[in-house]
Amino acid sequence: MDRERPSTRIRVLLADDHAAVREALAVLIDSQPDMEVVAQAGDGDEAVERARQMRPDVAVLDVAMPAMSGLVVTVALKDAIPTTRIVVLTRHGEYHYVQELLRAGADGYVLKQSASSDLLHAIRLVASGKSYLDPLVTGQLTLHYAAKTAARPHESGGEAPTARELEVLRLLARGYANREIAAELGISVKTVEAHKGNGMGKLGMTSRIELVRFAILQGWLRES
Repeated sequence: MDRERPSTRIRVLLADDHAAVREALAVLIDSQPDMEVVAQAGDGDEAVERARQMRPDVAVLDVAMPAMSGLVVTVALKDAIPTTRIVVLTRHGEYHYVQELLRAGADGYVLKQSASSDLLHAIRLVASGKSYLDPLVTGQLTLHYAAKTAARPHESGGEAPTARELEVLRLLARGYANREIAAELGISVKTVEAHKGNGMGKLGMTSRIELVRFAILQGWLRES
């Protein structure tokens, strides 16, 4: 007997220049009761065009594609369709790849050599507004954050963030927008922005990349 499918499923766009890979991923995703593939693309230009047409919940993008790379597609989609969450799929776990894609706005980062269950988990997490980083790449980010922290003392003179500031930073690292955090915590957006600035300042952070590295060390991104 077929499993009963929920009335609202996660609508996924697949973009990879290898047709066999796309088809295998489509079979995997369509077999899930809470997901469906609504479009496929073989290059970056087609990925942007199909995303504009279908407005998927999640776009799964290969980094190395013809016409327009996954990095450029990520920037284009975040600008054109901010509601579409992005999972990048790649063989590269090196620090600079992760850093560039997170800076571009990627919500999830999955290595092709990881288990298929990791990709499915990433799609579900980013669709719910959270972030996902492949466990195989977290070591790279942790090492860079630890080295930078050791080389540069916090400019705050050692003052620790408050519990509320850390709560705001945790939600930010997991992909929540300021407005969503305000609703979650019952505070104003301006208060969220103040806690964010104060907390990051006390930790010596100036970017989202640094916040994600800190979140990895704290185990925030391993929460389900």
